[in-house]
Amino acid sequence: MKAVQFSRYGGPEVLEILEINPPHPGPGEVRIAVRAAGVNPSDWKRREGRYRAFEEVSFPTGVGVEASGIVDGVGPGVSSTFVGDAVFGYGRGTMAEHAVLTHWVHKPDDLPFEIAGGLPVIAETAWRSLDEVGVKAGQTLLVSGAAGGIGSAVLQLARIRGITVIGTASAQKHDYLRELGAIPTTYGPDLADRVRQLAPEGIDAALDIVGSGIIPELIAIVGDAAHVLSVADFSAEEYGAKFSRGPPKDPEQVLADVARLHSKGLFRLHIDESFPLERTAQAQTVSAAGRVTGKLIISIP
Repeated sequence: MKAVQFSRYGGPEVLEILEINPPHPGPGEVRIAVRAAGVNPSDWKRREGRYRAFEEVSFPTGVGVEASGIVDGVGPGVSSTFVGDAVFGYGRGTMAEHAVLTHWVHKPDDLPFEIAGGLPVIAETAWRSLDEVGVKAGQTLLVSGAAGGIGSAVLQLARIRGITVIGTASAQKHDYLRELGAIPTTYGPDLADRVRQLAPEGIDAALDIVGSGIIPELIAIVGDAAHVLSVADFSAEEYGAKFSRGPPKDPEQVLADVARLHSKGLFRLHIDESFPLERTAQAQTVSAAGRVTGKLIISIP
């Protein structure tokens, strides 16, 4: 089968499309014929070696941690999923023609494979972040970097929870934020002043999605570091803020809930661009540029 792998840390040029043997599902795992895999910033950060201090990698290693597809192999102990079932979830080396999933749920018929393949990371991260930052119905949340995949999920889940959201993004993406139920503003200098005008009663909590070095400013805006959380800035805890890290918490429950929300028209995922497997390096380059609206997807016919 074809799979994207790399054998050393570096730029997108280290990615290779290789012919390798299909993986075998272990106990409690399934293997899928991949239909779509989501592109996440963690993919290229891992490729660059940013996680090497706390994550061991054995080269060569695959790329991708989420996918949708059709089950074509079932490991020992799996009794509720069968060959031929359509599923989506978390796995390893998912940018390949076949991949093993470690956590998954069945894909509803009204959930396209492309959407399902890009849901796991953003849905679970957004759900977990809202829980951990301690924001409640009737309160106001500031989201820095709101137009990407995780930000898009946060806005929608917060709206469902009755939370008012102010989201930062470039001006051309403000209509997109409004469609997801947020109050948009631009990022950059004088953010505190703009936020104060939009929320004169104050901000109860803040989420940093992109890791742009904004933690001290968010703490100043909120007034309490305990209610500031980042999913991308490893230095957040140095300022007294929170850093939300994996592994995923209750991923099957979260994915099933988000799939139901999608079926009810309460949650959507915008696919900014879809790439074939052979263009995974280009997809990572686009992701690293930081201007994605929604999600990038690797599609495999």
